[in-house]
Amino acid sequence: MKNNSNSPSTKALIFLIQIVCLVVFLPTSHCNRLTVFFPMDANLIAQTCNQTPYPDLCVSTLQSDPRSAKADVKGLGIITVDAVRAKAREANLRVEELIDREPGNTPATNCRLNYSDIFHLYIPQAVEAFPKDDYKSAELGMTNVVANADSCERGFSGGSPFKDESQALHDVAYVAAAIAKVLRS
Repeated sequence: MKNNSNSPSTKALIFLIQIVCLVVFLPTSHCNRLTVFFPMDANLIAQTCNQTPYPDLCVSTLQSDPRSAKADVKGLGIITVDAVRAKAREANLRVEELIDREPGNTPATNCRLNYSDIFHLYIPQAVEAFPKDDYKSAELGMTNVVANADSCERGFSGGSPFKDESQALHDVAYVAAAIAKVLRS
């Protein structure tokens, strides 16, 4: 039986759960967690994420975005590209902070160039490719994000001061690339 998150009975069940939560005075955040089990196609998310290198990260990324509730696999790919953009912003902010503190820091300056390519070339490539069903280009854009994040880190002996942000970007971009690859097959 297909899980139809838009059916009237599912919507009624969600509404009933939210009412019960309000009556019992549970914080809204607890009620929102319950909706993860009903409107989202948890099976689609799980099936898709199990084909990525970081299934737990994939699931948590997608479940944290309300658009996942109505998304098909292509939509899940688009959502992960948006997560890549957010992680790239976090890492780039740290790069810029380091450059401000140490203007002559060559590895940081090289990272700035890497992140410029991420923002101006590779994320737009994936953003444009997913809606056109050009999953090979979407995958390539995301693998280039991975490569640029890795290149940035390799410029620092012992790792950069923002290695956690770089790793987070690497991982979510790898997930987005894997979803594009799933769509290609």
